[in-house]
Amino acid sequence: MTSKERAEFRSAAHHLEPIINVGKESLTPEVTNAIDEALEARELIKVGVLKNCFDDPREIADIVAERTGSEVVQVMGKKITLYRYNKKKHQSK
Repeated sequence: MTSKERAEFRSAAHHLEPIINVGKESLTPEVTNAIDEALEARELIKVGVLKNCFDDPREIADIVAERTGSEVVQVMGKKITLYRYNKKKHQSK
């Protein structure tokens, strides 16, 4: 992802609220699956890391990106922005 693309995604995600939160249990398979499904539906999402999760948000972002095949757009505080291109959404009909 180029820096220009990253800036565009950051701008597009600015108004988004986290739709999934990572809690005390950290990255369970259920949380990873929920993130994967959200990326399939929306392409660009924010994930929140709750205060009771003691793992580093940057590490969580890298692990989620690897498991879901997505790219980390930004990690700011305890908010993670992820993007994954969805071929099905962009196919011409």
